[in-house]
Amino acid sequence: MTPRLRTVLLAGGGGGARLARGFYGLVSEANTLVLTNPGDDFEHLGLLVCPDTDSVLYAVADAIDAKRGWGRESESWSVLAEIERLGGATWFQLGDRDIALHLLRRVGLDAGQSLACVTADLAERLGIQALQIVPATEQRVRTILTTGEGDLDFQSYFVGRKCEPKVESLQFQGAAEATPAPDLLTFLKAGCDAVILGPSNPYLSLAPMLAISGIVEALGNAAPVMAVAPIVDGAAVKGPLAKLMTDRGLEPTALSWVDEMKTLYPGLIDLWVLDSRDQEAAEVLRLRGDRVLVCDTMMTDTTQKIALASQLIEEVKRFV
Repeated sequence: MTPRLRTVLLAGGGGGARLARGFYGLVSEANTLVLTNPGDDFEHLGLLVCPDTDSVLYAVADAIDAKRGWGRESESWSVLAEIERLGGATWFQLGDRDIALHLLRRVGLDAGQSLACVTADLAERLGIQALQIVPATEQRVRTILTTGEGDLDFQSYFVGRKCEPKVESLQFQGAAEATPAPDLLTFLKAGCDAVILGPSNPYLSLAPMLAISGIVEALGNAAPVMAVAPIVDGAAVKGPLAKLMTDRGLEPTALSWVDEMKTLYPGLIDLWVLDSRDQEAAEVLRLRGDRVLVCDTMMTDTTQKIALASQLIEEVKRFV
């Protein structure tokens, strides 16, 4: 019997969550640890909300609202309506089923459990088996955006201001003092065949994880690193990436994304995964000496999610 490959997937936002669902469909072929972004986490109504972690949990459990790309499917809003009636804060929408998960997270944390243990418990409650979903650190890391309107935390920028202010710079508070999740280090120590950077926003979803002290070195020294492009045919698949690149004076293309990733993380990435609609960009990269995989990276249904994960696994086998 062929041993399962050991892979780490960095999953932030919708793209990373969809790819995590793809790897969940291939647990017989790959033992995957999914690392989630803590930079979006914040306290709301007395609850710790972990949007990227929860998106991964819901996507893997086939419980995510596919139309919105976040939150629970078949959601109801009775609690939010009552909060509004009582004059409470409703700018950040939490549905009833979503609140139930946050309440259970609060119970676990208040009982002294680690965030990783609480996340594993929530995954089990959602019926997820044979896939580790681990927040990138146990310490507090928060994304702060410096804009023309001043400093904004991620949720104030993303939800409150709908990504409208021009972003001048980013900082990840607490990342330099934080340490990588113990479960990640244990997984890497036992052996790893590949690290995959999901098709996630490099500034808002991947960077908070990669800013954690020592994590780039740990990942880069453990295995070959491949990165899946979140830009397809000159447009961001989802979210504010194209705007953020424009704010930085960059053209939102797959080639610009590669160049930016090389600037941010020199020498880290061994293989670039581009969509088939970016064949010209792939040829340019190959002429530069880069290793490139071209395939269909759009994941509109479960079959496509699993298909992309399968192609990545086949590429990993060429490294092993």
